[in-house]
Amino acid sequence: MARIDFHSNVSDKLEYVCRLTRKIWSATPEGQPVRNIVIVGDRADLKKLDELLWTFSSTDFLPHCFITDEAAPDTPVVLSENFAISSLNAIPHADVMIHLGMQMPEDVSGLVERFPRIVEVVTVNEAERLAGRERYKAYRALGHELHNFDQSQR
Repeated sequence: MARIDFHSNVSDKLEYVCRLTRKIWSATPEGQPVRNIVIVGDRADLKKLDELLWTFSSTDFLPHCFITDEAAPDTPVVLSENFAISSLNAIPHADVMIHLGMQMPEDVSGLVERFPRIVEVVTVNEAERLAGRERYKAYRALGHELHNFDQSQR
């Protein structure tokens, strides 16, 4: 079973995803392979996130690219607007998927087989909150281990 974390009540999802990605990537123990992260969302959010990943910190560097880039198989952080398992299989990344979008993936079983950990980012926007609740219920109905991290208390 995949571990699925919901990070709810996020005020600025793109800034939050930058910090979360840095935290996940830097938590890799010394001597271990770099933790690989795939970030899935809509094109507009991913374009903004691409810029932010370069500029959000003057001291950190998070190597990243889009899934269509020829360097994607060798890059620790990959941005993808497509949930299709076939496109995600084109890269060896399989540690963590961070989902920024509102839609539930069509092939949830393939996704949870591909990624042992999925992070769903849910903002304070009411439409995103409602969509997040529906995704939570769907994952729970499939029997996955769910965790919620409420960011309004931070």
